[in-house]
Parts: sequence; C-alpha cells; structure tokens
Amino acid sequence: MTTQSFIATKEHRRFAEFADAVRRQHTIGICYGHAGIGKTLSARRYANWHKAENLLEQWGPRDDSDYQIYAALARARTVFYTPAVLTSPKQIHAELEHISTRVSICVDQHLSDIGKGTGPHTRVNKYVELLIIDESERLNSTALELLRDRYDRDNIALILIGMPGIEKWFSRYPQLYSRVGFAHEYRQLAQEELNFVLERRWHKLGQTLNPEDFTDAQAIAAVARITRGNFRLIDRLFTQIERVMKINELSTITDDVIEAARSTLVIGIS
Repeated sequence: MTTQSFIATKEHRRFAEFADAVRRQHTIGICYGHAGIGKTLSARRYANWHKAENLLEQWGPRDDSDYQIYAALARARTVFYTPAVLTSPKQIHAELEHISTRVSICVDQHLSDIGKGTGPHTRVNKYVELLIIDESERLNSTALELLRDRYDRDNIALILIGMPGIEKWFSRYPQLYSRVGFAHEYRQLAQEELNFVLERRWHKLGQTLNPEDFTDAQAIAAVARITRGNFRLIDRLFTQIERVMKINELSTITDDVIEAARSTLVIGIS
C-alpha cells in the first residue's frame, strides 16, 4: 500500500480508545467514515502493523530488530486484515488463520524471551484478542457469518471498518448486528487539528507556518477549502505543492501555489 505519514490526531486517539474498549469487552465494533480521513492508518498503527507487516509476510531468520516487533505485537494482540476484492470466504478463513498464527508465534516468542512463556501445549491462537477487518464492504453474507461464528467460538473481539452507511448495511444481518457493542464514527480533521497538521507540512518543506500572517492565513484557508480536512488528500496536495515550488523555484507557500497544485489533482470527496 502507499505509505502515508502518520500524525497522532484526536481522531486517532478516539479510535484507539474505541479499539481498547472493543478488545477489553470482547465485543464487535463498527468503525465508519469517509475515504481518506485516516481510518486505515489508525487501525494499522493500533495493531502495530506498520512495524510488523514485512516481518509477518517474509518469515525468515530473526535479527535484533525483530524482538522489538514481537514486543509490539504482544502489546496489541491484534490482527489487521484487508480482504481482497472477490476474496472467497474460504480464502478469508485461511488467510486469517495464517496471519493469526504468525502473530501468535511472535507473541509467544516475546513471552518466552521475558520468561513468561506458557509452554508448547498452549493453543497458540489464544494470544490474538482482536481482529480488525478493513474495507469490510467487500465481505459477502457468508464471510460475515464466518466472522460471526469465529467471534462466538473463540471469543475474539472484532472491528469492521468501512464507509458511512456500513452500520446500516450490517443491520441486515441480525445474527451479527445483535452482537455489536460499539459504533464509532471517524471524523475529518477539525480546523484546530488541520492547523497542527499543516504546521508540520510547512516545516517539512523548510517553511514556518504563522496563522497570523496574511499570506499563511490565505494558504490555510485554501487547503481547508480544497481538502475539507481529508488526511489523504492533504498528503496528495502537498506532494504537488512541493513539485510546483521546485519547478518554479518558489520559497513561499501561497494560495496561488496551492491552487496550482490543486489543478493537477482529481478530487472526489462526497
């Protein structure tokens, strides 16, 4: 997947609190929000997937950095999974079993390293306490029933992430929906947080953002109008801003620069 920078916003903290509650109460949670606002980034960060994904996919000899990943997975006890388009329920089951086993082996190794291992007779998958399923609109009714059955059998908490309206879509499946304990709306950046994010974007480009400066205030307003607080679109916009400034040998981010960068983007925010 395309790498996006991560900033611990208020919405990320709210997501982490939501995920903690779902995991602690062994329930099912639904997280919904518009595309590009940071749902996936927050979920991956909560599961420590940004650290562990490469290790889990490329199983091989251990090195010193792996021990830190084992510790991170042991803290999260979480599997992050994105079903591919048209993935069959059988494939979903096999892939979840595979990645859950690998996460659990890492957790077991960490516990052994710190002298808290439980021995070879322990069911390995018991270490996974939470499954986070991204792009859950891709799941058909059989896949949802598979997840519901796994939740019932193994007492593993579950978070389903999707677009607005997914909470109403799941209400069509009463066996699953009756087990939902929390519904969480992931919101776009508010103005205060947008300023916080933009301050770091300006700094990355060697600039200093001053909201009291008229030029900077105009630029902030232009970014807010174009992106509406959409985290992914801010990333895309600033990639183009950097390109425009370099091509034209500019040293100041102005609303004209931002408009020029915007003209190169295809923007579709509902």
